[in-house]
Amino acid sequence: MDYKKTNAARTTISRDMEELSQNFGGNVYELISVLKKRASQIGVEIKEELISKLDEFATPSDTLEEVFENQEQTEISRFYERLPKPTLIAIHEMMEDEIYMREEVKKEDDIQLDDSELALEDEAEDVDNKSDSDTK
Repeated sequence: MDYKKTNAARTTISRDMEELSQNFGGNVYELISVLKKRASQIGVEIKEELISKLDEFATPSDTLEEVFENQEQTEISRFYERLPKPTLIAIHEMMEDEIYMREEVKKEDDIQLDDSELALEDEAEDVDNKSDSDTK
């Protein structure tokens, strides 16, 4: 995605978390988790793009004494500093329904089998304990 053309707000806005969480089953914690993960992804993408652009203008023979201000690098850095923060972009994407969450579905049959297996194991242990006490 081209984050330079996003319409996300550049400043923070207070929002009702309960209303926003309705897209994620009403769970505020899931909403925050999804937004955190997406903001991290966006931040990494922007950082990689910035580093690659700055490397285009880097001169390999610079020493500490010969460092001078490169105007192109400064302009690129300022442009990226003015972009909306990754969290604001993630919130904007969520409000535009561009973010979704995949849930791991547990089958009820597996859960019931686990409970019945536990009951069978308990019965087997009881039978083993009785037979051991009978032989003594």
